[in-house]
Amino acid sequence: MANPEPVVAAREMIQVNPVSRKPRILLAASGSVAAIKFGNLCHYFSDWADVRAVVIMASLHFIDKASLPKDVILFTDEDEWSSWNKIGDSVLHIELRRWADIMAIAPLSANTLGKIDGGLCDNLLTYIVQAWDFSKPFFVAPAMNTFMWTNPFTQRHLTAIEELGISVIQPITKKLSCGEYGNDAMAEISIICSTVRLFLESQNQQSS
Repeated sequence: MANPEPVVAAREMIQVNPVSRKPRILLAASGSVAAIKFGNLCHYFSDWADVRAVVIMASLHFIDKASLPKDVILFTDEDEWSSWNKIGDSVLHIELRRWADIMAIAPLSANTLGKIDGGLCDNLLTYIVQAWDFSKPFFVAPAMNTFMWTNPFTQRHLTAIEELGISVIQPITKKLSCGEYGNDAMAEISIICSTVRLFLESQNQQSS
């Protein structure tokens, strides 16, 4: 049975006093080889934000859980219903959506991209996306093979999610894990982090 502690923690998170607190970032990883960088990504964000992590099962092939910051709670599909027993109990994907100020999926695989465009939800990550409040910022950093990136379906999916208000952090050109060179590797971690941080700083300046 999955450990219920992450779900309890999620329930407590939404009670945080919003005054003078760090921004709350929900970081997620889908099933791309680029998920091997997820631990470093969490460290970058944890330097200035309160971070919670959501990963799909496929991404765990590439993520070293020990590489995550000790204060970052990692949520997986197993946590989704582990503490739910009856109507009225907390539902994790709703609790996490309420808690987060902003969401970022890095890496975003072609498969998860297609699910988001189609409104499909079959894991914790896509449940959160389906329940997301799109008045709050949402970033994705795609990572996939060159031919997957240039596939017409992928381009349609990207256009569709941008119309929802999701910001796409464009991939970069480098040698991919498959040995090919292409312009579809996940953006550098520093770029992903600075993009989100600059957006939040700009948003704060506009509201002050």
